[in-house]
Amino acid sequence: QVQLVESGGGLVQAGGSLRLSCAASRRTFSRYAMGWYRQGPGKERAFVAGINWSDITTYYGASVKGRFAISRDSTKNTVTLQMNSLKPEDTAVYYCAADPSIDKLPRGAPDYWGQGTQVTVSS
Repeated sequence: QVQLVESGGGLVQAGGSLRLSCAASRRTFSRYAMGWYRQGPGKERAFVAGINWSDITTYYGASVKGRFAISRDSTKNTVTLQMNSLKPEDTAVYYCAADPSIDKLPRGAPDYWGQGTQVTVSS
């Protein structure tokens, strides 16, 4: 069974930074594309970023491109989301996701999800 565990959420001021992590088993990490979605209050779940197995192909949602960066750490079996220049509009629950295909991640239908971690950005 694939299990994803997010951590690193919290409260930050606008303009600040936060780093989220998603931990997976070694088997899951090595075989799946992984990424992040978010869902703000009263909003639909939206794609944030995705990365493939080899750390070559990445995708970003338009609203975070240039501010957020996704990466994989094979020594820790984790995927991280470095969030910089945070805005109040970034406030949301952030979910880690995994799928065998990188192409499915931005389409909103990854096979596996974590439970989410709250990110709150104050103005």
